[in-house]
Amino acid sequence: MDPIFLEITAVLIIASLLSIFLKLIKQPVILAYILTGIVVGPLGLLTIENRDVIRFMAEIGITLLLFMLGLELKIRDLKSVGKTAVATGVGQIIFTSMIGFAISQALGFTLATSAYIAIALTFSSTIIIVKLLSDKKDLNSLYGKISVGFLLVQDLFAIIILIILSGFASSGIESVSAWDIGQVLIKGTALFLLVLILSRNVLPGILKRIARNREVLFLFSIAWAFGVSALVGSPFVGFSIEIGGLLAGLALANSQETFHISSRIRPLRDFFIIIFFITLGMGMVVSDFGRVLVPGIILSAFVVIGNPLIMMIIMGLLGYKKRTSFLAGLTVAQISEFSLILIFLGNKIGHLSGEIVSLVTFIGMSTFAASTYMIMNGNFLYKILSPFLDIFERKNIKSTNGIDIRELKDHIVLAGVNRAGDSILETVLKEGNSKIIAVDFNPDVVANLKNKNAMAIFGDIADLDIINQTKIDKAKIVISTVSDIEDNLYLIKAIKSSASRAKIIMIASNREDAMLLYKAGVDYVVVPHFTSGEYIAKILKDDKVELLDDYRARDIESFTLKENSYAKR
Repeated sequence: MDPIFLEITAVLIIASLLSIFLKLIKQPVILAYILTGIVVGPLGLLTIENRDVIRFMAEIGITLLLFMLGLELKIRDLKSVGKTAVATGVGQIIFTSMIGFAISQALGFTLATSAYIAIALTFSSTIIIVKLLSDKKDLNSLYGKISVGFLLVQDLFAIIILIILSGFASSGIESVSAWDIGQVLIKGTALFLLVLILSRNVLPGILKRIARNREVLFLFSIAWAFGVSALVGSPFVGFSIEIGGLLAGLALANSQETFHISSRIRPLRDFFIIIFFITLGMGMVVSDFGRVLVPGIILSAFVVIGNPLIMMIIMGLLGYKKRTSFLAGLTVAQISEFSLILIFLGNKIGHLSGEIVSLVTFIGMSTFAASTYMIMNGNFLYKILSPFLDIFERKNIKSTNGIDIRELKDHIVLAGVNRAGDSILETVLKEGNSKIIAVDFNPDVVANLKNKNAMAIFGDIADLDIINQTKIDKAKIVISTVSDIEDNLYLIKAIKSSASRAKIIMIASNREDAMLLYKAGVDYVVVPHFTSGEYIAKILKDDKVELLDDYRARDIESFTLKENSYAKR
């Protein structure tokens, strides 16, 4: 039997066992892959003879990862990034890189190495953060949307940096001249324009013709990714093969078949990217680890503590409440897989030593572990630290947008306007009841409500200051269409502590959350999936299938009226 087969099998078994363990302690599996590399590499528990083969597989993993990133990153997505995301993303990149560079210099690293480290510290892991926010059901929260927005800004910055640095593979980074930089920028711009032309005018037609045969589409996509990578990585073009994968993905991003391509390639990418993280662990220098331990601890502390502080300062200046700023700040308390790729490529092209790879890998492991617990327990940490966070909040910001609610009494408080909340608000206002005040974290929604002369507050309903501004102690009914169980439980606690006699209606995403809300004192809980299932079952039970045409006509008329209402806003 081929030794390489046995070696890869043993490595994967170790990785799977460590992944199961880390999953049990609620840590990202990326840590398991890096630890696997340390176990089979520096610790020497498994002798790997075919390291070159595994390193080559790691390069394939990075290429496929960047190919998938390019495939899913559509140029039109840039329009969806709000001003807050741009301001926080750019601001965090600037200040983190400047401070990180200063710390690296103080620790005695060279200019070039300090620049690499500083850039690596600016990126946060999109994969880890989105997964954690999804697990917490916070993706649609105010801080969740802001976090996803500035992560997109960081990803775009990372792409630009990777493209530029890969263009200097043939020369030492410290000997780069202005002419070299100009050449790289010209070549990079030309490649990007070529990608735009192909993605709009050539490739969509080709993919449309071969899309009927899924196997051919999959094979073409892989061949395209590797072919472009080989061309871009050739001496004629002068960039790395990994950047070729990114450009290959961008070229296919505008086609209608991207979703199918992504679903077929994702398992292949996941396998090879596991090998990449294992390779990072194998490259750790344990024998001389003391040299990177102290710098690693200092830089990790800066990422875990300094990055959130920078984000809170920026968001505070933009007028956000301290709770939103704090929770969003926690999401930048780790470095990114892009940071590890950056350092890997820097080592590959000769700009960085293996010691620096070990340093940044250690920072990655430390910050992945710490930030995971911080994000998952963000609300608990906020309750402890809340008294000390007032300095990150501008007190002259009026969340009520100038609304006078001092005389408000026996009113309705609506938390969350989108989806079900929108229908509730439309119906209440249509009935002529103006005594309803809405709370939403989307500034565009609040602006639309103001244009309709509806009372609205911009903010997060889980923020005690926002709750108090709604005069919840004098409310008649409190309705929450927010499905986040923690936010709803916090709101219930605030209602009860204010001695309010308001009836409480809430929405839950599942039956378990609904039971928790009932036990907390909610008067009625709507579970959309359960309610819709019961409604359909009742139609079948009462043999009212013949009325479906009437129901359909009624709903279409209602939907049309709402669309016309949106158009007039």
